[in-house]
Amino acid sequence: MQLARCGCDVRLGGVLELDLLEVMAVDHENARYLPGVSFPPNLIAYPDIKECLDGARDILVAVPSHGLRETLDTIHPLLGPQSRVCWATKGFELHSGKLPHQVAAEVLGSDRPMAVLSGPTFAKEVGAGLPTAMTIAANDNEFAAALAKALSSDKFRAYTSDDIVGVEVGGAVKNVLAIAAGMSDGLGFGANTRIALITRGLVELKRLGVALGANQETFLGLACMGDLVLTCTDNLSRNRRMGLALASGMSIEEAKQEIQQVVEGVLAAEAVKEVADELGIEMPICNQVYRILYDGTSPREAVGALMSRELKSEH
Repeated sequence: MQLARCGCDVRLGGVLELDLLEVMAVDHENARYLPGVSFPPNLIAYPDIKECLDGARDILVAVPSHGLRETLDTIHPLLGPQSRVCWATKGFELHSGKLPHQVAAEVLGSDRPMAVLSGPTFAKEVGAGLPTAMTIAANDNEFAAALAKALSSDKFRAYTSDDIVGVEVGGAVKNVLAIAAGMSDGLGFGANTRIALITRGLVELKRLGVALGANQETFLGLACMGDLVLTCTDNLSRNRRMGLALASGMSIEEAKQEIQQVVEGVLAAEAVKEVADELGIEMPICNQVYRILYDGTSPREAVGALMSRELKSEH
């Protein structure tokens, strides 16, 4: 979906779920994913994406990683020369190993102002008006500042950054680690194990991000450590719930049916492994999640493999 901000009006338009947009246009609510939260008066749903984007300068794309390229291809011919694009997509593109900003540059051109929105932001809590903070990383400082001002309120605070790579790597890898945390808790391994997974998972996340050119400071911020801790510890996280379901003996398909939403970490585990293998980056926790999801390894076998690794210095 795209959120196009034009003046004081906010427009909601869709590419992938037209029927849902038509219902939202009438009900002024996303009853499927955010029931009970009415749209503000200045938010208008447009089932026609061309009409939605007509005259809009700033466009926010909010789709899963596997739908990003298709969505950008759709909106590209509808953009004006002054249009600025941001996204809330988290994850590497499967098989190409590209981060969202690389996909966007290929489709839209690298000279357009672009940004990524990321951080610990469960939609249910944002919709309920609970205090929330997140990060906006952009290739244009003016665009980052304008977005931060437009999105911030007395209940929502946006920080700016110029480290698009670091923010996007955090959003991609944390979903894989949340599956691991869910499995750990589902197996009853306790708080010690959970915090070890989160801490060493952050090391893996940072290791990959730095190899891709990210700023080390980014990994202690909202989009990396903040989002990682949130996703690993709260059951509003779909990825954590996937881990809990797998630990209970469910198959991946059974867990997906129970969760009834896209679980980004399943595809992310494959994409992260591909990128890490290509770069020669050691990511043992993420690798074990991949083995569980794709090679049939049991969660207990994966824990045994992690605990029996060669002892080494923490840093």
